[in-house]
Amino acid sequence: MAVPIRTAVAALCAGLAATLCTTGPARAGQSDTSPEHVWSLSGPERAAAAHEPLARVSLDDTTGALSLSVSRGGRTVIEPSPVGIVTQQADLSKDLHFLHRKDRLVEERYRTKSGKRLDRQVRMNETRLSFATAAGARLDLVVRASADGVAYRYVLPAGYGDVLGESSAFNLPPDASAWLGTYRVDNEGQFNQYTAATAPTGEYSDQALFATDGGYTLLAESDLTGAYSGARLAHDQGTGTYRIKLADDRVHTDGRLTTPWRAMVTGDLATVTRSTFTDDLAPASKVRDTSWIRPGTVLWTWLAGGKEAGQSLAAQKAYVDYAAERGWPYEAVDAGWYFKSDEWDTTDPNWQTDSWLPQLVDYARAKGVGIVVWIHQRDLDTPEERAQWLRTLERWGVKGVKIDFMNSEAQPMLQWYDAILKDTADHHLMVDFHGSTIPKGIQRTWPQVMTLEGVGGEEKRTNTAVHLTTLPFTRNVIGSMDFTPGAFQRVGLRPNSDAAEVGLTVAYESGLQMFAGTPESYDARPLARAFFDQVPAAWDDTRLLAGKPGQEAVLARRSGDRWFLGGVYAGAARTAEVPLAIGPGRWLVETVRDGADGLVQDRQVLHGGEKLSVDVVAGGGFAGIACPWRPGVTTCYR
Repeated sequence: MAVPIRTAVAALCAGLAATLCTTGPARAGQSDTSPEHVWSLSGPERAAAAHEPLARVSLDDTTGALSLSVSRGGRTVIEPSPVGIVTQQADLSKDLHFLHRKDRLVEERYRTKSGKRLDRQVRMNETRLSFATAAGARLDLVVRASADGVAYRYVLPAGYGDVLGESSAFNLPPDASAWLGTYRVDNEGQFNQYTAATAPTGEYSDQALFATDGGYTLLAESDLTGAYSGARLAHDQGTGTYRIKLADDRVHTDGRLTTPWRAMVTGDLATVTRSTFTDDLAPASKVRDTSWIRPGTVLWTWLAGGKEAGQSLAAQKAYVDYAAERGWPYEAVDAGWYFKSDEWDTTDPNWQTDSWLPQLVDYARAKGVGIVVWIHQRDLDTPEERAQWLRTLERWGVKGVKIDFMNSEAQPMLQWYDAILKDTADHHLMVDFHGSTIPKGIQRTWPQVMTLEGVGGEEKRTNTAVHLTTLPFTRNVIGSMDFTPGAFQRVGLRPNSDAAEVGLTVAYESGLQMFAGTPESYDARPLARAFFDQVPAAWDDTRLLAGKPGQEAVLARRSGDRWFLGGVYAGAARTAEVPLAIGPGRWLVETVRDGADGLVQDRQVLHGGEKLSVDVVAGGGFAGIACPWRPGVTTCYR
């Protein structure tokens, strides 16, 4: 039987990897009359074709509307979903006709200062599909595909006016498992599990994880700046559709517009967990000299009692002493070290000369400890305030700023982010954003951003073990996460055990890893304290050893020749059997777990690939270090 030409070409495209294919409308007289154009795009890794995502863009020749679907190994990841954008002058969600296509290979190498691994390699195929309306309005749809994701964005010429919204959406199979965080302006919602269709009607964070026949998919955004508006997901219960909703009803444009990437990180759970796809999509670093950017662990005492924790020179000197004794490179001074007055004249060179902070910085410097300070966004919201504050902090020798209470992803606040990012880089100040957006490629472009909150972290009293075991597969996939683990003193206010709390320092990645406990709580747990002395905040590699969202997460992160292990579990006590997939050879593995009378440490020698057995209490976990073993090696601690 004869096979129509378009059908044969479409089948060939679906079976090829690392290929850009087009099928167009049949010519008159052909038997295939399907009224659509279809373009297929997969990543450049031919050897991994069966495991890579395949994107298909379709143009309905009747309505002129675009849609995009994603599959993996012939199985559904994202069902055909609407694609389009509406501006004041043009509705580019319908009545489009195809103009032309341009393809290219994107290959890049870059090095970061924090994240899952420092050295990155990017290989993506890109296709730019150009369309127009009958009136001549132009739309370019740029699609990229790699081994771990698919992304698209819109490019519009100048003159189309403000953006009124997108028709962009993601259609998931209704029965797909879904892990969703309710949207909040500070991005600190709790993650819960539903199916795509049973999730309640409402708005959700765009860091949404789904499991389909094609594997796991995390929705995300990249390259978000003040030229646009932040996105969230709007959903109606009973459907598998999640629509892009912008923070602004109207997005001001000035000239040519390139929107952020709408990203789908996809693969098996291990691939999604270790992916750097959202960073890979982002622009290259704008900071030429990054030698002053140094990740590290931080003594942070706010959760010991807020201002009562000791916002005085004497108290902070004691904290610096403790950090120096432990070898922790930073100490954070939170809210309360300054009080803003309407009578301040920030142009006065003697402004803030009565502060004790310069004395603390000098004291800490002599002991090898850097100081990070908290500051409210409202005190940095004008160019004049930023110039005075940041210049002063740099002159004093402060190493970083923890900026709080942005609580918005609307365009004006994103424009503020653009300004503060440049200014902090100019003044050699590392940044920790709190009450903030979530990472959307920001850490590649501005590597002084060591971490962001944007998470229901240790400060929250409503966290659940399900939430804790979902974060490695959602929020922490897209970038560093300032969860602030280690608050042992908050007994009854956290859902996990002491060993799980130790494990969070590895399970959760953060370029400034803020330890939220008190010196007294650390001294009462010498095994936790000793582990904190060892754990770094920058990693050469990351692997998922075992995991299921909402149930368990065990991650291994490598620094040099040592692998650090962090496991967190929800549910009943068990003996965890974890594949030690960290490479061949023999490994000394030292674990910290919960015992009958507190934390206990176990040592064993295992071959790479063998099962690591750890007894885990209800809501528990463990931490560990693995190092190459040879006769005479008795510990991984250095």
